[in-house]
Amino acid sequence: MSAASCLQSEDQFLCCICLDVFTDPVTTPCGHNFCKNCINEHWNVNVPCHCPMCKEIFNIRPKLKVNTFISEMVSQFRQEAQQKASSSSSEQQAAKPGEVPCDVCTGTKLKALKSCLVCLTSYCETHLEPHLTASRLKRHQLMDPVENLEDRMCMKHDKPLELFCKTDQTCVCMLCSVLDHKTHDVVPLKEEYEGKKAELWKTEAEIQQMIQKRRLKIQEIKHSVDLSKEDADREKAEGVQVFIALMESIERGLHELIEVIKEKQRMTERQAEDFIKELEQEISELIKRSSEVEKLSRSEDHLHLLQNFPSLKAVPPTKDWTEVSVRPPSYEGTVVRAVTQLEETLSKEMKKLVEVELERVQQYAEDVTLDPDTANPNLILSDDGKQVNDGNVKKNLPDNPERFSRSACVLGKQSFSSGRFYFEVQVKGKTKWDLGVARESINRKRNIPLSPEDGYWAICLRNGNEYKALAGPPVRLPLKSQPQKVGVFVDYEEGLVSFYDVDAAALICSFTGCSFTEKLYPYFSPCINDGGKNSAPLIICPVNQTA
Repeated sequence: MSAASCLQSEDQFLCCICLDVFTDPVTTPCGHNFCKNCINEHWNVNVPCHCPMCKEIFNIRPKLKVNTFISEMVSQFRQEAQQKASSSSSEQQAAKPGEVPCDVCTGTKLKALKSCLVCLTSYCETHLEPHLTASRLKRHQLMDPVENLEDRMCMKHDKPLELFCKTDQTCVCMLCSVLDHKTHDVVPLKEEYEGKKAELWKTEAEIQQMIQKRRLKIQEIKHSVDLSKEDADREKAEGVQVFIALMESIERGLHELIEVIKEKQRMTERQAEDFIKELEQEISELIKRSSEVEKLSRSEDHLHLLQNFPSLKAVPPTKDWTEVSVRPPSYEGTVVRAVTQLEETLSKEMKKLVEVELERVQQYAEDVTLDPDTANPNLILSDDGKQVNDGNVKKNLPDNPERFSRSACVLGKQSFSSGRFYFEVQVKGKTKWDLGVARESINRKRNIPLSPEDGYWAICLRNGNEYKALAGPPVRLPLKSQPQKVGVFVDYEEGLVSFYDVDAAALICSFTGCSFTEKLYPYFSPCINDGGKNSAPLIICPVNQTA
């Protein structure tokens, strides 16, 4: 058997855990082989069980049996290796670049087989013989060959580094322990090695848990994409069902509708892909660190482990994915806004669509109450915080920063900085009112125009029958009927604010493409009493959700 083929055979029969020839070899479900005792000890420490080679996780610990085929191969290999070792020592290889040479050899330096931590010398097979036969040398500590054995000597006392100072977290010699570190907590190198090795196992377990959490987060994100796709498919189907019965003149509108929905889905998928890519990158880094930690934790080189322990003890910095999720985009209003362009021919279809949409947004109903600390002194609030009207008499109230000083306005107590929310307000019997949402930083001490630029997304009624969207400048809303109850829906991430005539199941108007960066508060203005003509209150109503 050639040297190359022998090396190849040895690699095939080495356990990656103990780095020695297999003893009672077993095969895991993923196809990798280990010593039976090695893999069982590994699984006793690492939960859930995983393969040290490919990191595949086994939720149920596999029952392992000795692989008789590999066991026979290992037995044959051992016999051949023993025969080769006894045949001649003349076949020892010269040390190649990167390999540790024998310190005793003269002339051609042979490859070292072991290094002695007592002699601080590396030996080839021939020169190692005394350490294997002489009784006084058998007590020396041998290890796999390493270079720079002088680094294992105390530079100050020229003694072996065989102790560890826990106070200063450094390796020391015997003289150091009685001189420079006399009062310190000093333990044998092996004792500290075992402790640090146990910590590395703990770190390895933590890393595996982090990897598992990120894999679960990937599944969560993929599930969110699936839900988003279902929503998109449903919305497309409804849109197609509406447009398919129309004349060819509206085909372009159908195409635009579907493209909007597809683009939202594409954006969701792109966001999910970015999250997944980032998670997979973190997993890759964690697997790499896991491999390094595992390799170090299995090292029998005490000094090497302790010197590299600080850099590998802590898990690598990663992103906190707890609150990260892919939110399916909101499609409320997509079909509706397309159909409104065809009001005369699509009025019947429009009503049906709005009814369905209103049922959807009502699922996001919030229990909104009025905040008395923000109310203008002229306003009268009910005890339950659900009604407000102008009392036409200024009350003596503290002018705190939150209060509207000049405008007859009040905000809701509840604020929203994410997600979707909905509330309904009765406006029956009024000739003037403002209604919508406002950002937290609005100016509350002077009269300013209500517009998105100034932090308001609202509609209003003036003169009993003039409805306007306060878009700056205001846009007149040609409503077919006067709303008695107005629903307000906000999708924070989508940048959408929609107003509904609840009783007529009609969309009044929508602000789209909004950019929200602050908390949003429900905004109410019953406007001035106007000599009793506008004395009716604005009433926050409970939402009657349809099952």
